Amino acid sequence: MRFIKFADQKTDPVDRPVATEDIIDGSPDQRVWSHFVGANETFKSGMWDCAAGVFRGPMNDQIEFCHILEGEARIEIPGGESFTVKAGDSFVMDNGLQPIWHVAKYVRKHYVICSVPA
Repeated sequence: MRFIKFADQKTDPVDRPVATEDIIDGSPDQRVWSHFVGANETFKSGMWDCAAGVFRGPMNDQIEFCHILEGEARIEIPGGESFTVKAGDSFVMDNGLQPIWHVAKYVRKHYVICSVPA
């Protein structure tokens, strides 16, 4: 059993390129600071950031809670609805959602991802 305080983590970021087929526009360079990975990698938490670009971020077999720390993004979901998220906003992306992220400049978030059995 562990207690993880994000501010005390000294992990270096890991580059996480967006899959080529998911990039719609720009060069959405992404980095991840993984602060916690639970048993069988079914629960993950950490910090993520992304440079300008437009890309798909499918929620296949997972649910993700996000809290935006810096910057802003517009998230478009099927059906044409879109949501602007900025520093201070929190939200959940449910399993099966197929969002498109529009990052104009930069965005950073804390995330919690829970795997959902297929």
